[in-house]
Amino acid sequence: MTFLSPGLRGVSGVYGLTPEWDDTARLLDAVTLAVRGGMQALQLRRKQAPAALRLAQAEALRLRCTELGIAFIVNDDWRLALDVAADGVHLGRDDGDADTVARLCAEGLTVGVSCYNELERVEIALAAGAGSVALGAVYPSAIKPDAVRVELATIRQARRLCEAASRGGLRPTVTAIGGIGPGNAAPVAAAGADALAVITSLFEAPDIEGAARALAQAMAPR
Repeated sequence: MTFLSPGLRGVSGVYGLTPEWDDTARLLDAVTLAVRGGMQALQLRRKQAPAALRLAQAEALRLRCTELGIAFIVNDDWRLALDVAADGVHLGRDDGDADTVARLCAEGLTVGVSCYNELERVEIALAAGAGSVALGAVYPSAIKPDAVRVELATIRQARRLCEAASRGGLRPTVTAIGGIGPGNAAPVAAAGADALAVITSLFEAPDIEGAARALAQAMAPR
């Protein structure tokens, strides 16, 4: 079962990306708190964990996200996403080409694609059927300090491309990532980002539920 917003093909709202925590119980509790505050989607993003731990966390998080009614996405590893019946997968530059995107969409996954600051990648991803395109880093990022930067104008253009790529009444979404927190989220949402992908400003906050709520409020139309 996929938990996505009506009228959209990809993730939207506060989109939490997991920190590099090996303590699964702590991670599950943090996810529950974030959802109470308004988080609408979660991505398992473990770059350093052993395969066995990644699988165990994927299974536990998929179950928790289903219980909480939010979308569960796996980063990079489409095989793992299929194995745990995730709602979707997010692919970076080296994780698959347009044919991979199309095939995974046909298998029922919602596919997000990292497009960095490249509108050509956005167009290719959308043509292949991607449900979400990710742009960033919007602001300096502690997680990826060397990441390319994207301007808000590019996010606006990506949003227009997504609107033009709507199919069957469903529109692909724009995810913004990189250094986003409650204090700087509003301009990103106003530029057309449907989802704000966050790690540190959410899961490393002293009040996770409050941080999620503040991010959701920053995204609210004014």
